[in-house]
Amino acid sequence: MPVLGIDLGGTKIAAALFSAAGDMISKESVALHGKKGSEVGGLVTELVEKFLRTSAESGITAIGVCVPGISRISSGTVWAPNIPGWDDYPLLKELQDVCGSIPVVIDSDRACYILGENWKGAAKGCSDAIYLSVGTGIGAGILINDTILRGAHDIAGCIGWMALDGPFKDKYIPCGCFEYHASGEGIAKVCRELLQETTEYNGILSDKALDDITAADVFSAYDQGDGIAREVMDQCIRFWGMAIANLISLFNPEKIIMGGGVFGPAARFIPEIKAEADKWAQPISVTQVSIEHSRLGGDAGVYGAAYLALKSIKPIDK
Repeated sequence: MPVLGIDLGGTKIAAALFSAAGDMISKESVALHGKKGSEVGGLVTELVEKFLRTSAESGITAIGVCVPGISRISSGTVWAPNIPGWDDYPLLKELQDVCGSIPVVIDSDRACYILGENWKGAAKGCSDAIYLSVGTGIGAGILINDTILRGAHDIAGCIGWMALDGPFKDKYIPCGCFEYHASGEGIAKVCRELLQETTEYNGILSDKALDDITAADVFSAYDQGDGIAREVMDQCIRFWGMAIANLISLFNPEKIIMGGGVFGPAARFIPEIKAEADKWAQPISVTQVSIEHSRLGGDAGVYGAAYLALKSIKPIDK
């Protein structure tokens, strides 16, 4: 009785088939190549149809979908800021048209990441845990008393808008203060700003056009001892540590799991991030929390989506 987990990101769609025991059977990814609106919806349904065909003998029993942004549970529509045209996209209806009577469940990537880690990853056995996802953007999946915290309108966990620096600047409007400074895109933005402000710099980052600098370039320069890259990463460590301190003080979790594309290469900084959080957080709670790297890595989303699918048809013993 396999289930299908789908993880829709800003650049690709990953889909994986899981057994009822939670073992990954097969996985496939499709790049978006800049597609938008219904083109992306078409890629999702095509991928689902392919898995339905290839798994016809065993039969997929349920489908879970992880989406970047907001999954409006009441309407089945999706807001995804990094997919143009997905302001109120009717993804559930499109999938139901393809899947017929097979149950389809959609949730935010924030929820799916922590559900995946709670089911098969670093947060297994926890009733209170947070997944801090740092990739192109920043979000947090928050598990409280074994329940996903969703908020009044399914928007809880959008901590890219956490206010960690003042005064307010207009550049924070599109993505929020925290995300502006410490996401994957933020690392590149802050680096460009520092390079523009520095007149005497002649390091390795000067070999690349300013607009082409990426977070990967900054990590590479950091590894080679570049001063600007060091300044960027030191700033990120402060922001990550402050954000984690706020989450610890608010929610008193057992664990905070660091994941997303930036963690990755930033996993090495977790001890420094913890030291920064120690300065700011509630002093008792901060001694009781473990800050760990994701065990599922880039598969956290498909695991969480598969968990949603299984849970829709049977109780799951975690």
